[in-house]
Amino acid sequence: MKIFFDGGCRPLPAGMEYALVAAGKPTICRDLGAGTSMEAEWLALIAAARLAIALELREPTLLGDAAAVIAQANGAVRCPPRHATQLATLRALPLPPRTRIRYLRRAQNLAGIALARLHDR
Repeated sequence: MKIFFDGGCRPLPAGMEYALVAAGKPTICRDLGAGTSMEAEWLALIAAARLAIALELREPTLLGDAAAVIAQANGAVRCPPRHATQLATLRALPLPPRTRIRYLRRAQNLAGIALARLHDR
């Protein structure tokens, strides 16, 4: 199953937010406090991983448009020290061995589309 994820950062007091889409159902978490867009993307990826565990998926594919976060999560590039805690949190989760974390373009990211629609209102 595919789980789409996307994080965003809006001016305070809203701050960080993220969206997930699994089986066509969006989940949006807002008002997550101060942070950066990179931190919001990490929160989204970790939330997607936790959702995959909760749904007991055997071969989840986590799809997002944050190329840097995905490359760090997959070990393709070094994770900067400021995001080491997020990487450690992700790696500590009991994800199935066949979990894939993949990049897709923003226009294809259903979670990003859900966040954009939220702000277009």
